[in-house]
Amino acid sequence: MITEKDKQFIKRAIELSEKGMDSHAGGPFGAVIVKNGEIIAEGFNQVTSSNDPTAHAEVVAIRKACKQLDSFQLDDCIIYTSCEPCPMCLGAIYWARPKAVYYACTKEDAAEIGFDDHFIYDEIDKNIENRNIKFINLDREEGRKVFKKWETKKGRVDY
Repeated sequence: MITEKDKQFIKRAIELSEKGMDSHAGGPFGAVIVKNGEIIAEGFNQVTSSNDPTAHAEVVAIRKACKQLDSFQLDDCIIYTSCEPCPMCLGAIYWARPKAVYYACTKEDAAEIGFDDHFIYDEIDKNIENRNIKFINLDREEGRKVFKKWETKKGRVDY
């Protein structure tokens, strides 16, 4: 059931999308993260202003929220975002593990204004050797030695 608070939080995400766009920080995307009915972090797209292709609204907000909570997970948090998350943000959201995501615009709406991420979904479905960017496996056995150490590491923090 969608509440009046949910509507307020999605409205704030939309306001942030416009704020970021108007300040020339990046594209028209905003996000807020809420815990226990209170906003704990906000973000808007800062890709072009920070020269950081990962500075999408959701990632910016997730980084701030995790810092605020002193945790790498967003237990019992809800993300409100002005647009359905792209594949990168979707991955970040799943790693952060909030309990829900509310979004305003769809990925189809984003594609209509030039933010089409369908090609990334297509790339993910391809065999690695058929992707448009070359992925070259190099020195796997050396890399696996560190993975083996991780398996037996005492005091590790699993996530």
